[in-house]
Amino acid sequence: MSSLTIVGPDDRPRCRWCAAAPEFLRYHDEEWGFPVAEDDRLFEKLSLEAFQSGLSWRTILAKRENFRRAFHGFEIARVARFDAGDVERLLADGGIVRHRGKIEAVINNARRAEELVWEAGSLAVHLWRFEAASIRPEEAQTRSTSPEAIALSKDLKKRGWQFVGPTTVYAFMQAMGLINDHAEGCLIRPEVAAARVAFARPVPRMGLSR
Repeated sequence: MSSLTIVGPDDRPRCRWCAAAPEFLRYHDEEWGFPVAEDDRLFEKLSLEAFQSGLSWRTILAKRENFRRAFHGFEIARVARFDAGDVERLLADGGIVRHRGKIEAVINNARRAEELVWEAGSLAVHLWRFEAASIRPEEAQTRSTSPEAIALSKDLKKRGWQFVGPTTVYAFMQAMGLINDHAEGCLIRPEVAAARVAFARPVPRMGLSR
């Protein structure tokens, strides 16, 4: 068994990190690494990664349903319309991380996401252009960023996005299936690999160019 895996409650190997908290197991088995094409889900993950900055994912995952309620399901169009009153409402919400800079960044990023939807046809189309190249199983979980994550981070920052550093973006790419970073030997790795093969990459609407 790889040093990056651990035996799960069913005696099968999984990525070692999912043993750090009980709630990680289901997240690891059912979500982490499976490809996502829905704009609002992609935006939600980028937003939650921004909130995680300086904190643990366990903290954010425990509050995820509160975040979804507070940010109206991370519907891009709705969050983009948030105003100063919404910022104050969110700062008073004890169910989420009450950090003004991060809250304002998510609202700003929703507006920037709308611009990408207008330009590319969907947020997913643009983000999946930065899909990471396939890596060998033995290279999984050996880095905290990648050339693709660095490129996407630079691109988003140039477009005015906030809290989208390379490490944050790489964590997003790992979670949303833009790379299969499950450890060698993890039982979920082949499932994610199969899902990525079957996944229909988002394409621009007719008449839109890259």
